[in-house]
Amino acid sequence: MPELPEVETTRRGLLPLVGLVVKSVTIRHPRLRWPIPQHLAKTLPTQTLRGLSRRAKYILCEFSGESSGGVLLLHLGMSGRIQLLDCNYPAEKHDHFDVEFTDGQVLRLRDPRRFGAVLWLDNIDTKHPLLSSLGPEPLEAGFNAKYLQQALSRKTLAIKNAIMDGHVVVGVGNIYASESLFRARIHPETPANTLSLKRCEKLVTEIKSTLQDALNAGGSSLRDFFGTDGQPGYFQQGYFVYARTGEPCKVCAQPIKSIRLGQRSAFYCEYCQQR
Repeated sequence: MPELPEVETTRRGLLPLVGLVVKSVTIRHPRLRWPIPQHLAKTLPTQTLRGLSRRAKYILCEFSGESSGGVLLLHLGMSGRIQLLDCNYPAEKHDHFDVEFTDGQVLRLRDPRRFGAVLWLDNIDTKHPLLSSLGPEPLEAGFNAKYLQQALSRKTLAIKNAIMDGHVVVGVGNIYASESLFRARIHPETPANTLSLKRCEKLVTEIKSTLQDALNAGGSSLRDFFGTDGQPGYFQQGYFVYARTGEPCKVCAQPIKSIRLGQRSAFYCEYCQQR
């Protein structure tokens, strides 16, 4: 599943579209996680893309026109990707949604498993239910050690599951939770409410560092993720623990272990990471 670095990489790849006017919208297969609003084929043409932002794993495309405006919410789901293509590039089987701009570029959503989303907010100030209860962005100042310790104070679940909870902090999915915990030398099964302020400070630092390193590498390309230009990310080339079960730890050379936590695999070094 695309995580925060992959979604942010996608958002940045779409920035050349800002300031352009929509020519047409094509909805080929409307049944994604939620139905694609059919009115977009009439609502978006002639509107200008004014800005692109990200909240958690959602890309927010702000549009405005002479008499209307709103925000298009895009989510990549489990296997989705967004490409920037020429309008003459033929659509393929899993290409569900196009926004064509007057300069001939097309924003195209491809989603083989159809867990992605295309939603619409009529007002740019509207708080969508999917966004209203989310935790802080991990790369922003509000995500700090004091906040994290307070957020974890009543959580007895494993720390890996806690930092993957979007109500605690957004965008730290399975890959980057495992990598951040290794960098912070914290065992993934450690009860969340037992972390001291010092360990929270270390974990916050390493979450930020891991995500920033992934952004610099264009994200991780394991199965389905490619940037808007069709290029893969390469952060996976530097994983310390994720998907490296049985391979030697890059620090101590002991074999990497894996366990199941919350229906997801957790990867760790039992020698380097302490409870």
